[in-house]
Amino acid sequence: MPTVAPLDLEGHVVAAHFLGDVPFFATAAGTIHRLDGGEKVAEAHQGLLTCIRDPFSTTLLTGGEDGKVCRIAGDGTATVVAEAPRKWISVVAGGPQNAVAYAHGKSSFVKQNDGTLKEFTEERSVEALAFATKGLRIAAARYNGVTLHWVATSGDPVDLEWKGAHTGVTFSPDGRFLVTTMQENALHGWKLDGKPGENRHMRMTGYPAKVKSLSWSPKGKWLASSGAPAAIVWPFSSKDGPMGKAPLELGTRANIMVTQVAFHPAEEVLAIGFVDGMILGVRIADSKEALLRRPGKGAITGMGWSANGKLLAFSSEAGDCGVIDISA
Repeated sequence: MPTVAPLDLEGHVVAAHFLGDVPFFATAAGTIHRLDGGEKVAEAHQGLLTCIRDPFSTTLLTGGEDGKVCRIAGDGTATVVAEAPRKWISVVAGGPQNAVAYAHGKSSFVKQNDGTLKEFTEERSVEALAFATKGLRIAAARYNGVTLHWVATSGDPVDLEWKGAHTGVTFSPDGRFLVTTMQENALHGWKLDGKPGENRHMRMTGYPAKVKSLSWSPKGKWLASSGAPAAIVWPFSSKDGPMGKAPLELGTRANIMVTQVAFHPAEEVLAIGFVDGMILGVRIADSKEALLRRPGKGAITGMGWSANGKLLAFSSEAGDCGVIDISA
């Protein structure tokens, strides 16, 4: 039976991540808590808006109401990597070679390891950013689509158009697909490796609520999403991705919405967090479910796996966080 080590924090906790085998929790107040031989606390922001795990390094990236972008190291040290005074930074992304992207208003910025700063402007506000898995290319989600920019070269930007507000963006691990969350209850996708003239659009609709959380399976065969009373998991293993295929619905609960999804780092096992604080683990192969945590005080706001895949950290909007040991 999985065991839960609880951690009660004050107020809304924005995210939970692991750096190696050390769990980190980021609060809306701007503190970063880590459990490393006891609870250690570091001040990162005067008001924290976002905290993500950098996919290209063992660090976290945060943005705040104080206009700062910080990189949080494994020992809890917070280093300011960029600043935009009097701006709120709610959009950050990590890229290859320690590149960091952030956005405010209609501009996105990429700061490279050597200190070079590049600005890319859009016609509408930038809602989300993501780096491609290979090469310094960045996707900026905006109203009516996504713009792809080359960071290190002077190639022309590529506009991927689709009507509506795009609020989140992610590349598939193999770089063949780009998927956005939308202001309406839908996902939209583009096939990036198709021949010119091919139908490259993928519409993924039918959600009862907005999709706030996405997670790719370790090899990119599946994309899990929140926004329904089950995790909606789309198949991406064929050359056309999910087009013409129905998604899996995992961990179905009557009217209780999924708020967070997080794939295990090595296995096709999905952690599913719900609005009532419950967490389920579900195996893709046979939809077998395991209760990882009973309902708590608030909605699950973040989940992150340890490097060895034995521990799952979770955060909630009520501050009742913790670490689940699934090897117990």
